[in-house]
Amino acid sequence: VRLVESGGGLVQPGGSLRVSCAASGYIVSLYTMDWYRQAPGKQREWVAAITSGGATIYADSVKGRFTISRDNAKNTVYLQMNSLKPEDTAVYYCHQNQNDYWGQGTQVTVSS
Repeated sequence: VRLVESGGGLVQPGGSLRVSCAASGYIVSLYTMDWYRQAPGKQREWVAAITSGGATIYADSVKGRFTISRDNAKNTVYLQMNSLKPEDTAVYYCHQNQNDYWGQGTQVTVSS
């Protein structure tokens, strides 16, 4: 089982970015998938989740700005991030909930 995040980078405040999580070794649509993030000096925090049924839930801090989605054909989960703020700067990790699988993370930096 492997989760590989990509798509991170540097973006200006108010900008957008989409990060991806490509899974191998299991079918993402059968499990709840989460995105977490960890800013420097802070604990890892939960950001969003998508269930096997396609329901989505979000942390209050990102609700209305971030969208989690899934492409079953590509076995990939995405996090579309809009209206980014400097406080969104963190390493973003994808996570498979049921078996506690983690990716290696991708850095997102929001700065002018």
